[in-house]
Amino acid sequence: MAELMLKKVLRYPRLDTILMVEETIKKYDGEFTKKQLWQHLPKQMMYQTFCVIIDYLYGRKISIDAEGKIGWVFFPEIARKYSARHDLAWEKRK
Repeated sequence: MAELMLKKVLRYPRLDTILMVEETIKKYDGEFTKKQLWQHLPKQMMYQTFCVIIDYLYGRKISIDAEGKIGWVFFPEIARKYSARHDLAWEKRK
C-alpha cells in the first residue's frame, strides 16, 4: 500500500496574497512556468508559500500544461451560460 505523504506547511498564505497570485496568473496566462511566475509577482513572498497557493489553485482555477506553464481556467460566467442551455446535457457514465 502506498503511503500518503503530507507536507508540513510552515506558513499559510493570507487572502490578499492568494488574490495577488491569482491576478498575476490571469495577467500572464500561459506564459510562465511556476518559478518564472513566482519571479514576476508584484511583491516578494517565500517560495514555499507560493507553492502552497499553486497546489491549492491547481485543478480549481488553474491548469499546468505539458511544458509546465500555468494558465487560468476558471471562467464561471461562461460555465453558467452553457449550463443554462437546454440543448446541452451531461450524460451519466455507465
